[in-house]
Amino acid sequence: MSKKIQKILIRQKTLMEMLDLSSSGFYELKKRDSSFPKPIKDGSSQQAPAFYVYEEVRCWLIDRMTARDEKH
Repeated sequence: MSKKIQKILIRQKTLMEMLDLSSSGFYELKKRDSSFPKPIKDGSSQQAPAFYVYEEVRCWLIDRMTARDEKH
């Protein structure tokens, strides 16, 4: 039997708060780090809310921490 991963979506605003980033800091991070998880847009307009899959963000953070710890 295969494991089912629960897909929890979080709003971009919530993610920015979790990462303690301003809007400009968040957009700079997305531009600078190509491994940052891609958003899911709720609509086709530019103003449509953006959501992120929590598990993808968690894995991205773990990868960053692992890379940091390997340098020391």
